[in-house]
Amino acid sequence: MIFLPAVQPVLPATPMAWCFAFVEGQLLLPESDGAALSPQPLQLFEPLLQRRHYLGRLDQLDCWAMVLGEQPAGWRRVALRAAMMQFPEPLIGVASRASQVLEWDRTHRHCGVCGTPTELQPRERARRCPNCGHVAYPRLSPAMMALIWRDKELLLARAPHFQPGMYSALAGFVEPGESLEDCVVREVEEEVGVQVRHLRYYGSQSWPFPHSLMVAFSAEWVSGEIVPQADEIETAGWFAIDALPGIPPRFSIAGHLIRDTIAALQSGGDFPLLRHEG
Repeated sequence: MIFLPAVQPVLPATPMAWCFAFVEGQLLLPESDGAALSPQPLQLFEPLLQRRHYLGRLDQLDCWAMVLGEQPAGWRRVALRAAMMQFPEPLIGVASRASQVLEWDRTHRHCGVCGTPTELQPRERARRCPNCGHVAYPRLSPAMMALIWRDKELLLARAPHFQPGMYSALAGFVEPGESLEDCVVREVEEEVGVQVRHLRYYGSQSWPFPHSLMVAFSAEWVSGEIVPQADEIETAGWFAIDALPGIPPRFSIAGHLIRDTIAALQSGGDFPLLRHEG
């Protein structure tokens, strides 16, 4: 499946389209059990349409992000994360884009400088204030993820909001004036009190909750004993790669990072591990 992003259609509309339709923040999927998202006639949603944005073309079919006033008959609301877990990877990316575009549009209806209602721009993904000229583009919040290893052990941690029994790599948002590498070193020391070296870039993932860009690294432990940060880390520890607790599924970049690092440690492979080559 090939996705070509665009702000507005440049070709005649396709009779069927990928419609990422949301009601009260939840994605609509067909009501029948096990039904996945599939191309639909656009007019199916038009009577309930409140807002929509063009996203581009997926496998030569138009893609739309839209907000509906209510769900049409035969459709059900599903939390975006749960829906994305059953999508193939190309659909995950477009669903993420759809959610973030709609969230940006919702939160920038008025100018952040003077409060005037903003206007969509026809040739770029932007909202412009007609009064003061301030332009607002979709917001991205970069966040690092770091998987720490030593010998054949991984440092995994639990945040208070995780599902019971689930552990993952460390993560935190990049601060102003900070590089990704500086963020990794700072966050690791703040969250678990250890020092690392040999940072290796692994890959990135758009994370629409609500508008993050996760940038994943592996890093080697140098020194320090684990001291979980109060109110941030519920518990953390070293786990042998053949005796891990529950970890995220491959749907998330954390799931990919942990599993691919385990494979490299088991085989004695070299770092860095790159999720995407080329």
